[in-house]
Order: sequence, then C-alpha cells, then structure tokens
Amino acid sequence: MTSPLLQRLLSHPARDDVAVLDDDSSAAPTTYGELLARANVLAARLRDTGTPLDGAPVVFLAAPSAAYVEALLGIWLAGGCAVPLSPLHTTPEWLHVLDNAAPSVVLTTAPFVERVRAVAPSARVLILATPEAATEHPVDPARHPAAAAPAIMLYTSGTTGKPKGVVLSHAAVAATLDSLDQAWGWRRDDRLLHLLPLHHTHGVIVALLGALWAGACVRFAAFDARPAWALLGEVSVFMAVPTIYAKLLEAFRAADPALRAIYRANAARLRLFTSGSAALPATLLDEFRGATGQTILERYGMTEIGMALSNPLTGTRVPGAVGRELPGVHIDIVPDDADGGSDGRRLCGPGEPGELRVRSPQLFSGYHRDPTATAAAYDSEGRFRTGDTGVRDAAGVVRLLGRTAVDVLKSGGYKLSALEIEDALRAHPAIADIAVVGLPDATWGDLVTACVVVRPGSAITLNDLRAYARDVLAPYKIPRRLVVVPALPRNAMGKVQKGVLKAELA
Repeated sequence: MTSPLLQRLLSHPARDDVAVLDDDSSAAPTTYGELLARANVLAARLRDTGTPLDGAPVVFLAAPSAAYVEALLGIWLAGGCAVPLSPLHTTPEWLHVLDNAAPSVVLTTAPFVERVRAVAPSARVLILATPEAATEHPVDPARHPAAAAPAIMLYTSGTTGKPKGVVLSHAAVAATLDSLDQAWGWRRDDRLLHLLPLHHTHGVIVALLGALWAGACVRFAAFDARPAWALLGEVSVFMAVPTIYAKLLEAFRAADPALRAIYRANAARLRLFTSGSAALPATLLDEFRGATGQTILERYGMTEIGMALSNPLTGTRVPGAVGRELPGVHIDIVPDDADGGSDGRRLCGPGEPGELRVRSPQLFSGYHRDPTATAAAYDSEGRFRTGDTGVRDAAGVVRLLGRTAVDVLKSGGYKLSALEIEDALRAHPAIADIAVVGLPDATWGDLVTACVVVRPGSAITLNDLRAYARDVLAPYKIPRRLVVVPALPRNAMGKVQKGVLKAELA
C-alpha cells in the first residue's frame, strides 16, 4: 500500500484552488496545481543527487510559506523522511538535530543558506529556488513511499533533557488527519489563519496538513495581535495556543469601543477556533467567549500520538476539559502507581486520577536511533505512556491535571525540557547551581522560572540571564522569571526536589 498522504494530496479535484497564501503581500497565491508541480521538480532534484532516500531523513529549513510546503511534499515524492528545522532555534539546537538525524541532504531557502552550510558541512545543501513556472506532470505511483515508511520526524523534549526525534509514518499522519477531518468538519472552502511555528505537530500536522488534507487554503502570517484581529475577518478557521489567545485579549481590552466592535464582527465570521499544546485556562475561555461570542474548542494530543481527545464541534464544550476520544483513538486512564504489567490492567473509575495511555493507528514508529527510549514509552499492554495525568467524569469527558514528570513544562504552546534549559544556562559564570520549574501563569501556562544559586562574589539579574540565554536557547525557552535562592532543596540521594521548590515559590 502506498502513502495515503500523497494519494489524498495528489487527488485534489481542482488544481486551480488556492492552497497557500504567503504572509508576503507581494507573493502571488499558490494553487494546488502549482504547489504539486513545484514539489515534483524538487523531488526530481533530490533524486538526481544520487543519494538513496528510501525513508532517510532530509532536513529542511524555510519560513512559513509556500516554499515550506513545497519542500515537505517534494521530500515525500522523492521517498524521504522530512525533518523541519526551526528559524527560531539557535545554532546549538540546530546542531543537535543535524547530529541526531545525520542527513546527507539539507534543503533551505536563500536567506538561511550560509548559516546552514556552516552547521552542516558534510551534507549536500540544496537551495529551494521555486521556479517561476513548473509544468505539472503525472507522478509515477511506483515511486510513492509505502504507508509504513517514515514521513516526518519532529523533535520533542522529554525528561532526559535532550530533544528526541519522533518518527511518524505516512499511515500514522494520515490517521490523525482523517480523524480530525471527521471530528472538526474540515471543508474545501475553509481558509485557515496559520500563525504557528512549523517544527512541531500543532503547526505542521494539525494545522497545515489538516487544511491541505481537506483541500482548503492556508493563509500564513506572523503573529501580532492587532493585525491578527484584522485577518480573522478573512478566514473561517483559527488554531492557536493559549498564549496567543491571551495576547489577543490584551489587544481587545486596549482597543476603543469602535475597534472592539470590528474585532468582534471579524471573530463572528469564523466557524471554528481551537486551542492546544497547553492547557487552556477556563477564565481565558470565558473571557474570549464574552468578547467574541465564540467558544474555543480545546483538544489534546502530543507528537508521539497525534491528536487523541477533543471537545465536540457541535454540542457542549466543557471549560478546562479536553473532551472525549477522537475517532480511531482509545485511551485508558491507569492508576499512577501501575507499572504497566498486571496492575496496569486496572483502570481508573470516574473521578479517579491516573496516567493517560493510548492505543491508536496514529502512534509514532519510534524515537530515531533510540530503541531503549522507544521501548520504555510503551507499557506491557502495548499502550503509549503519555506522562500526563488526567481524570474522566461519568460522561466520559477527560480533564487534564498536569504532567506526571515535573521536568517537562508547557509554556506558550511549547513543551519544554527543564533539564535542557538548565544545561544551557549552567555554564553562565555567575551560576553555581540552577533548577528550572514551571509556575502557573494565566498567559503562558507554565511560566519558565530559573531558580539560581549564585557563585560567591557574583551577581545576576533577569536581564543578564536572558541576554546570555539568547545565544544558546530558542526565544520561547528563555526563562521569564529569575529567583535567587541560597540553596536548592535536595533529597537524600541529592536530587533536587522541584515539588518543594515550586511550593515555596507559589
């Protein structure tokens, strides 16, 4: 069986429909026919390198644009596994991905080419030069990758502190998209306002590919609250993280009555607002509903499992809850003390908290070059261990209670590793010891907080720390609060007791 992703995208009924609108107002709309023709040309260039792809990682870097989509589809048509880099990331973060993925080919656009060549000297670097015109021609189905072949590898942070490459097959991505198509009623005449980064599952799979799966249009834009309110008047679907909604509401509160009326009218045009990647505070949902008349649909998923739970498209959306299983997904809530063996067969009853564990055709193929971590991700019943604690009510609606592990933070829609941030900042000359925790915050979800023990005779401010961090961490990983402490609480084994630390700071 060949890739259901490519079968779906190549069978779009109207090649003249607009697929992508770039944020650059001077860029012409890109139709499905143009997009697929350009992807075909790129696939031929990749095959001409003489490098056998056959599921091998192909790293690519492009700003959110038609060029990004061309690269993604071109890699698939050539048989490779797409690995997106983020323009937001620092050189050390790029180096980690390149070291782990070990690509022989890297694709990029002209603005990034010199920087990419500097960090990937052993790889062949191809510049994404979208042709002015590309003639669409039939694609040989024999060249399509198999359904089980790797489609995309996205990097996510775990409790080990280093991002791991999560490999998703064509079949797994297609299962997620088909499930969301059924649940959220994607339509060919939809237009999505896309403000999300394209190196994690929310931006690339749920939003971008969700729209393309339906034959809809993606309108890319960089996030700025006031222009975003204006752009809402041009679209029908909006997907964001809680932090974006908080920023939109800040702009709404600051607007005069006439401008608020325009914002409200623009929001009323949409058929769907969704939120994910972090818990949506009920107070934020209520304020947004009061401002716009729209009730945000909250859902739950992660890179390894796709989307698993969702509030309904029609019907009651429960504030503070992530809803019920999406089509094709089965979730057990297992007592936190269960080890996945015989005790793991006991399930939590209504109102009893436990870890969410998942069975689904959407599940990832494994962590790249890390069979030990892959095996540890599943229990003896074959369920994926999410590391999230939740509770199901009598009606089957699930509410998340937080991360099982305190070293994984969810801030501004990103899942971050506290250990990675600690490792990056520990080299600061003023820092003797450091622990990073997430403190509850209405805007950010987890407010990234650095608790620091200062070296004798040294001093450090938040501005000092943030200036240092800009060279070693992506902007969304940089601490937003600094607390200087005399010592970090530790247990008898020397491990920092982050629960104690968070309680002291609350």
